[in-house]
Amino acid sequence: MPIPDLDGIVTVLNTPFAESGDVDTGSMRAHVRYALDAGVAGFLVPAMASEVSKLTESERMRLVTTVIDAVDGQVPVIGGASHPDELARTRIARALIDIGCDGLLVSVPYESDARYESAIGRIADLDPQFLMIQDWDATGGGLPVSLIARLHEARLFQSLKVEVVPAGPKYSEIKRATGGGLPLAGGWAVSQMIDALDRGVNTIMPTAMHRTYVKIYRAYHRGDRSGAVAAFERTLPVLAFANQHLDISIHFFKRLLYAQGVFQTPIVRQPIMPFDEIHERHAARLVDLAIELERVAAEP
Repeated sequence: MPIPDLDGIVTVLNTPFAESGDVDTGSMRAHVRYALDAGVAGFLVPAMASEVSKLTESERMRLVTTVIDAVDGQVPVIGGASHPDELARTRIARALIDIGCDGLLVSVPYESDARYESAIGRIADLDPQFLMIQDWDATGGGLPVSLIARLHEARLFQSLKVEVVPAGPKYSEIKRATGGGLPLAGGWAVSQMIDALDRGVNTIMPTAMHRTYVKIYRAYHRGDRSGAVAAFERTLPVLAFANQHLDISIHFFKRLLYAQGVFQTPIVRQPIMPFDEIHERHAARLVDLAIELERVAAEP
């Protein structure tokens, strides 16, 4: 099978919960329909923004099965196979392949080049159609570029999601080290989206605000960089607030999806950083701004 084309906006799906606390598959289907109508290039589920560490394995599979069914082959679905335990990670990866994911994303703790390569090799041996590695490091530079280049040359994976501090220089360094041949994705650094596009990043993986991000990406790639920049800069008040911390992002975007009528509740699972009354006040104003941005992005 050909490797899926992930150029564009691949949305990372939040997990909706019902009042009972159970996963709300109806709201997930509504979210998928909304994102597809916006023109996204694919989906990633579950991931950190999905509160994946608080989901059981059966909930993970139910979420992914729901998304695959709702997408109905229109765009690729990447299954999040990350888990700190290697046996669990392998078991989840195999299950995601079996239920029909178009690819996998996996984050593996880095201890040494040899151990990392071995762990990625075991996932690659499961023969997913597409494997994306998550280079996650909230405080530093993440995986060695020399290791990334070697694993890419060995064809153990097909794309890299870079989420390090700072992301921009690493995008460029990886592009140079791989001769431009490794497709890159940017996630948490969406607040530097234009920088990412200028550096040749292929895939942007944000949460929610689908029409807005698609509009920015398409404007940039049809040569209207100034229009893309103008549209992007209007999102910055939202991103400055939501990207303070992953937990704040989850709180905020669930409130946005609830206000849009996509989710039936804005419920999050504990433990999570509290969202206090000051957060609520700022979020209410910024949810209104995000809804207006989505409205404008939907105009011809």
